[in-house]
Amino acid sequence: MQTSDFDFELPEAYIAQRPARPRDSARLLEVRADGLNDRTVRALPELLGPEDLLVFNDTRVIPAQLTVRRGEARVGLTLHKPDPEDDAVWHAFARPAKRLRPGDTVHAGGALSAEVLARDGGEVTLRFDRGGAALRDALEQVGQTPLPPYIDRPEGPDAADRDDYQTVFAREPGAVAAPTAGLHFTDRLLAELDARGVRRAGVTLHVGAGTFLPVKSDDPREHPMHAEHGHLDAGTAEAVNATHAAGGRVVAVGTTALRLLETAAASDGTVHPFAGESDLFILPGYRFKAVDCLMTNFHLPRSTLFMLVCAFAGTARMQAAYAHAKAAGYRFYSYGDACFLHRQEAAA
Repeated sequence: MQTSDFDFELPEAYIAQRPARPRDSARLLEVRADGLNDRTVRALPELLGPEDLLVFNDTRVIPAQLTVRRGEARVGLTLHKPDPEDDAVWHAFARPAKRLRPGDTVHAGGALSAEVLARDGGEVTLRFDRGGAALRDALEQVGQTPLPPYIDRPEGPDAADRDDYQTVFAREPGAVAAPTAGLHFTDRLLAELDARGVRRAGVTLHVGAGTFLPVKSDDPREHPMHAEHGHLDAGTAEAVNATHAAGGRVVAVGTTALRLLETAAASDGTVHPFAGESDLFILPGYRFKAVDCLMTNFHLPRSTLFMLVCAFAGTARMQAAYAHAKAAGYRFYSYGDACFLHRQEAAA
């Protein structure tokens, strides 16, 4: 297996710069073993029934992009992971990181400041002068929506992005990137799913910016996966297990929900409550235990997420699906269109 196996060309014109309006008018490519079907997200209720369970990620994106000053020097920061032992300490990507040294104090506007604890390449560790809810409140005042770099905003994220880059499910603050499959859901679509009898359950995985980094090693198995904090409660575990016991399908809304479900699943497919960090890296050959279908956006080439969907639906099938999507004018990445993937049956 080589990282180049998961490469493909994608001209910039295919990258969505704004979401579809309304959100559920986005296109949806159904990927089955017997072919591809062009649909819209509004058609999702037609693909599901009362025996199925949708599992979504209820994490909420925080304004994790900051511009800080050290004297006259300005540095851009993207917070990507809090320290599990101290909620005032965060790891961040810095540009340019060489302007920061351990022991420096940086100021982020208002009264918010932080001490640089460590620097490793382009990443720094910071201790802010406050933690928890007080830090989140300060970030709301001085931070910006942490849009991916392929969304072109020369002047920075705007007011529309603060709403657009948040899902209708968002409840638990802590993510620095949106679980983008959830961006397609609207109150109207949820009402139609309810009318269809489709059940829903939630998990929380605080998405980190490292999730979307390209794999640089020739062998993807050498790629270090960033851990992300999450939890899955007893109610969701019971709903998943009851769905499978009744012969229904568990449908993950996004790769983040899928990874947490698979992290919490035992070898027999039984899902148990979970709280902690997940660094699960899913490559072709992985045997899925908990998830039967996956709704997800179109992902970056050479990314861990494209590798995950290849593991789920088959590499050849996903390469063909992406080629079809490009030819048919689908919109890619965070603000783009979506896929509905049926799981490839594992080899005996």
